[in-house]
Amino acid sequence: MTGRAAPSGRPDIVARPPSTPGPSRRRHPSRIGDSGFLVLAGLLALFLALPVVVLVIRSLAGRSLLDALASPVVLDALALSLVTTAASLVLTVAFGTPLAFVLARRRFRGASLLETIVDLPIVLPPSVAGLALLLVFGRRGLFGETFEVIGLTIPFTTAAVVLAQTFVAAPFFVRSARAGIAGVDRDLEDAARVDGAAERQVFQWITIPLAAPALAAGLVMCWARALGEFGATIMFAGNFEGRTQTLPLVVYAEFQAGHLDGSIAAAAILVLAAFGVLIAVRLLHWGRALDIRGTT
Repeated sequence: MTGRAAPSGRPDIVARPPSTPGPSRRRHPSRIGDSGFLVLAGLLALFLALPVVVLVIRSLAGRSLLDALASPVVLDALALSLVTTAASLVLTVAFGTPLAFVLARRRFRGASLLETIVDLPIVLPPSVAGLALLLVFGRRGLFGETFEVIGLTIPFTTAAVVLAQTFVAAPFFVRSARAGIAGVDRDLEDAARVDGAAERQVFQWITIPLAAPALAAGLVMCWARALGEFGATIMFAGNFEGRTQTLPLVVYAEFQAGHLDGSIAAAAILVLAAFGVLIAVRLLHWGRALDIRGTT
């Protein structure tokens, strides 16, 4: 309805015919979820879940899990795994946080290459990673002669376990921390600077707290990856009981020795630890912090 001035000065109301409604737009249900796709999806889900479920049930039904928790070999390996993964987390945070900050805030030539190098251990076969570490830190490696002069030996020691775990697990923390730092509102940091805060204070009291969910998610995923590390450890650190034999190596050693129940029990401990980590990430909604879309 529109108004226009009539000769008498009154607005002349001219009615427009109502618009003819178009054909009703029905939303057809997506055909992606039809029976064929559901069957294929169910088969893959069953394939992924069934071996793990059978492993855990077998360890509980046969009491092998309880027996393993009283085994000195398993307890020593579990203690060593906890100590070495804690040390690798310290190294990762100390060196990974500055690297994540540089990747999130700095634009420079070669940044894409640096990001590729950071991501490389994620896709690199662990045995290749162990061999590469051996060629750098081994007695005949790149720094072998230098370490020999100062009397430092790294391969086949507990320190080698820590380095192997850090090498394969650090990228998970760096990627998550980069996403969290890149998502921090720069205006809040600028406001803190205007109020007189130094750069260190801005980073400590503004950037880190706001990026905390991403940092926590990265730490949890990094720890889980370090706990399950096998290939790089056995190549670079060996499998010496009480010194380099972590829990994944116990699974391998017990299986090789024909002690199937001990191998199943040690594997079940790793499965339960990994499952607990993933559940914690989802329940605390840290999984959103691992999404790096839009940060590049």
